[in-house]
This record gives sequence, structure tokens and C-alpha cells, in this order.
Amino acid sequence: MLCIDASHMDYQQLNAEIKSSSGDISITGCFGQRFIGAGLEHRHIDISGTPGNALGAYLNGACIEVQGNAQDAVGDTMNAGRIIVHGSIGDAAGYAMRGGELFVEGDAGYRAGIHMKAYGDKIPVMVIGGKAGSFLGEYQAGGVIIVLGLSESSRPIVSNFPCTGMHGGKLFLRSDCKNILLPKQVTGHSATVDDLTEISGYVQAYCELFGGSYEELLHSPFTVITPDNQNPYKQMYVLN
Repeated sequence: MLCIDASHMDYQQLNAEIKSSSGDISITGCFGQRFIGAGLEHRHIDISGTPGNALGAYLNGACIEVQGNAQDAVGDTMNAGRIIVHGSIGDAAGYAMRGGELFVEGDAGYRAGIHMKAYGDKIPVMVIGGKAGSFLGEYQAGGVIIVLGLSESSRPIVSNFPCTGMHGGKLFLRSDCKNILLPKQVTGHSATVDDLTEISGYVQAYCELFGGSYEELLHSPFTVITPDNQNPYKQMYVLN
């Protein structure tokens, strides 16, 4: 495994080092460098520190694991692979994400899952262990977003305006959502056994990565949010 001390590197130097190497990589001293692992295939990168914006952008099969927090746009337009963050993330995580998996132990900022989409057998999945900021799932067109609400913050599991413009995919909140205002263009219902079966593997993977009992989590109330079949956003974006 190649070990890189990034403490005195700018993002261009660090990414050049990654691209010129082969095999797995361990990065220490990461402090805000952008675009780490962009477009990477079939490798593993372990990062200690705080990577900057667009971590794993266009990721195409590699695995990136962060021992700490990450900044904005994690997994931007990600195609395949896995990103694991042992901390919290900034805004716009999974922007236009079209495949792969993103697991976040802590909280997510605004606009997580914005423009997330799916095609064919590519179904992107984002699991947020903590809570999410405003505009969660904005314009979501496909894929699965799961928010477990495990952080001790007193704020709600999701902040204002979730699912604005949502026209595809599913969003699962570990909550009864009685105090969450949803837009008219989506519908929410209590998760059925079939709904929970659909996400059980992802919740189990979260617990294997970060700890906890997935059986206990799945015995909690979940709300499933999907777009209304008659909503105008679907008519605008989806061919019938």
C-alpha cells in the first residue's frame, strides 16, 4: 500500500500522486484538498483528516474511506463504488449520483441527494446515520436515500423543504414524520414489511461499518416518501 503524507501538498499535487500510482493508498494529513479519488476505479483509498469538496466525484468503482469529516459535494456524479465517512459531511452530497453507495456515520448538510438518479441496474444509495439539512432529496429522480436520525442533536431528522421537486426514487426516514411538512407533489406512508426488507441490507451494512444493531433500527417506525404519480414534476422530467 502506498502511504502519502498530504500535509504539505495542494490538491493538484495530491491528485497527481494518486493518479500516477497503482494499488491501494493511505493518505494522512489531509486538510481540505479537493477532488480526491475523482473518477477512480477498483482501488481503495483510506484518508485520515478532512478531504475537501467533491471527494470521489465521478467515482467509478473504487472504495474511499474517510476517518473523519468531509466537506461539500461528496460523491458528486458518482457512478459506481463506495464512499464511507466516519463523521459528518457538508452540503450537496451525492449531487446527480447515479450509482454506487455512500455511507455517512454522522449528519449531512443541505441538499443531500439533489438530482440523484437511477438507470437500468444502477441504483444509487445514500445512508445518513445522523440527520439531514434542508432540501433533502431535492429534484430526486431515482435511487434510495435513508436517514436514520441517530445523532443526539435536538433538531428534526430532516430540516425544511425535503423532497422539493422529487419525481423519482424513494426516501426513507426513521421517524413517524408527524411534524415534517412535505410538499404536495409527494406522498408519505408508514413503512411496510416489504419496504423494510428493501432497505434491510443497507441498514445492516451501515451497522457493520459503524456499529449498532440493524434489527433494533428496523424495529423503529420508518416513513417512506415517494413522488405522487400525478405530480407535475414527473410529467416535466419523465417520458410516459
